[in-house]
Amino acid sequence: MEAPIVRRGQERPRYTCVLLLSIEKLIYGGDGLARTPAGADGRSMAVFVPFVLPGERVEARIRQEKPGFARASVMQLVEASPERVEPGCPYFQQCGGCHYQHISAERQREFKAEILRETLQRIAKIELTSAIRHHGSPLWNYRNRTRLQVQSAPEFPPPTGKTGFCRDPGFALGYFRFGSHAFLPVRECPISSPLINRMMARLLEARGWNCPAIEELELFADAADERLLVWAFCGRDADPRDLLRWAEALARELPEISGVTFFSSRRRSAERSLEDETPIDPKPLAQAGAKSIHYRTKEHEYRVSAGAFFQVNRYLVDELVSVVTGNARGEVALDLYAGGGLFSAVLAASFQQVFAVEASQTSHADLVHNVPANVKAVGGRTGDFLGSDSLRSHRVRKRPDFIVMDPPRTGAGKAVMHSLAELGAPVIRYVSCDPATLARDLVPLLAAGYRIEESHLFDFFPETFHIESVTLLAR
Repeated sequence: MEAPIVRRGQERPRYTCVLLLSIEKLIYGGDGLARTPAGADGRSMAVFVPFVLPGERVEARIRQEKPGFARASVMQLVEASPERVEPGCPYFQQCGGCHYQHISAERQREFKAEILRETLQRIAKIELTSAIRHHGSPLWNYRNRTRLQVQSAPEFPPPTGKTGFCRDPGFALGYFRFGSHAFLPVRECPISSPLINRMMARLLEARGWNCPAIEELELFADAADERLLVWAFCGRDADPRDLLRWAEALARELPEISGVTFFSSRRRSAERSLEDETPIDPKPLAQAGAKSIHYRTKEHEYRVSAGAFFQVNRYLVDELVSVVTGNARGEVALDLYAGGGLFSAVLAASFQQVFAVEASQTSHADLVHNVPANVKAVGGRTGDFLGSDSLRSHRVRKRPDFIVMDPPRTGAGKAVMHSLAELGAPVIRYVSCDPATLARDLVPLLAAGYRIEESHLFDFFPETFHIESVTLLAR
């Protein structure tokens, strides 16, 4: 079938039939790329199709059209790739959390490395001359944190392939359905830790113990997967007395829970914009039990408070710290976007002084608690700290010997990267969770004479499209 060509000013027509598409490659975001047959003028449209593999042929229906591309859903798998594997979760393709469960662990990492390499070349014309080093994780039970939607669900269907109905008059846990904000009730999450899954099962079994007006629950497990911190997000009109009564019930029935902190919805945001990198620190509505939990890594023990950021893959934290801080030593180091001090606490052993910068008040309080005396915990935005007057006020008298940065998904931005290029540290290590913003941020550094010595892919999020990478730069 020929793709209809739309002229400027014309209303875009909708496909009303199924297209036969060939999948060319996987792209960042979890989709496969296909193209409609060329129209009368020789032009075709890019089509993004989820849950596919390169080389597969599918019958797909267009579900959304945008200028220059469309999104489609697979109606039938006409020719399957021999690399396709059986998904390990009954909610796969229903839940919006996972995208790659039909792909083996090794091939997932290979595809992600290809996407990382292609993104750097396409956006910033960066050609990696050496192999990307892979750091793999077990596919299952790797998450130490999960965020669950809470909803009353009088009746909901079981996972695919199971029979019967689970009747629950007032309590259900779940995620958003794929491609929407519709509620999907679940009874397990195979990528979350065993403790988190046990807590989910017991909450569902007890129907939430008369759960008050809670919209979301975030569960965070310690490194041993023995203790749990709960963050609950509630409507603004929630009665704190009801919340505390429920927290007391949890403490009696689930002794693994160290504490529960209640916040107003919605919604805590860990994202920082390029204009204002300061995250939103929510004010607790109520709090019962411990306000924080201790997370033990190979090198250090960290306090992590309710609302603070910490890496979610419980298998790869030590390996990440080793790559980022390995062989780093000198007089002065900067840890930018430092969080609770994951890297600062380790760098303190090999530098005379470390300046750790964090904008979140919650994470900054953890940072102060977690680092030794030769680490100066700076509360504020990285862009402000890198201003010359600010550097002098914090007594950064020498050019840093080493800089590590772990910005949010939005990246650091031009102003910060140009400041780093001018600062001229001989070694920079950039931890990224988005290849597009990484590519953009690297441009000023490469123009200033830095070179990429190593590129590492950490598969922090198996079964999903998310890419965590570490780029080692020097000049």
